Amino acid sequence: MEERTEDGSRVADAPPENWVDTHAPAALRPYARLARLDRPIGWWLLLLPCWWSVALASEGWPSLILLALFLIGAVAMRGAGCTWNDIVDRDIDAAVARTRLRPIPSGAVSVKAAWAFLLAQCLVGLAVLLTFNSFAIALGFSSLLLVAIYPFMKRITHWPQFVLGLAFNWGALMGWAAVEGSLSAAPVLLYLGAVAWTVGYDTIYAHQDKEDDALIGVKSTALKFGAATKNWLWFFYGVMMVALVGAGAAAGVGFFFYPVAALAGALLVWQIVTLDIDDPARCLRLFRSNRDFGLIVFAAIVAGQVA
Repeated sequence: MEERTEDGSRVADAPPENWVDTHAPAALRPYARLARLDRPIGWWLLLLPCWWSVALASEGWPSLILLALFLIGAVAMRGAGCTWNDIVDRDIDAAVARTRLRPIPSGAVSVKAAWAFLLAQCLVGLAVLLTFNSFAIALGFSSLLLVAIYPFMKRITHWPQFVLGLAFNWGALMGWAAVEGSLSAAPVLLYLGAVAWTVGYDTIYAHQDKEDDALIGVKSTALKFGAATKNWLWFFYGVMMVALVGAGAAAGVGFFFYPVAALAGALLVWQIVTLDIDDPARCLRLFRSNRDFGLIVFAAIVAGQVA
């Protein structure tokens, strides 16, 4: 059954009884939906590589202040990224069943208002970034090109998920930089693994839209992989786990990291085994389960640092 707002517009992907639909003031709901605050899975997936990296760089327990700063920054910048994506993709969104009633193509938010909202969210992200050391600040600014070009990639390549992975997992470098003021092999391995992870989970997500995408000429790894998607997922999720173990070893984490990380790997195996690329509801459920994967990875790193 479709989720619908009180004015009849569909809330694609939003969990039932989400707080935006039930508690947010009516005037703010279109902006909350524009920032995807009714779909928290996105900011979780942006946040978790940051937390992994902070924990990997920490001796003992990670700093709660840093974890909180990255939480604020992830929510703000995920909202900014979605707003930018919706500004760029407003014509495409109007032609896709799952997205045609998003705030901009539906007329609930004007393009001018969306630009103002984008600026406001970027200012929140900037305020968080400026609390970090100079190396982390420079590293943060260097990600902006990836963020800017991502919405255009689906028009020119079947690999927009790879570009999303490059942009969305910058926090795997940022967390380490915020702690150490530099980079080393461990965060680079973590970043490369997280990029592969994103290609995997966003391919699953993209299978929801593959018919519409094919009709309007939008490209994706879901269309490229097609019936061979599970084989590709074994590869990309395998790269993620190998890189994760390599990052842990490079950072010198303790024994308990490894059995907990194995539990995370088992969840990825479950995703592949139970995937039905022709069942959109199943694809969405498996996509959302990556929050749990990320939390298990975070627990694994913390266990390896404190136990």
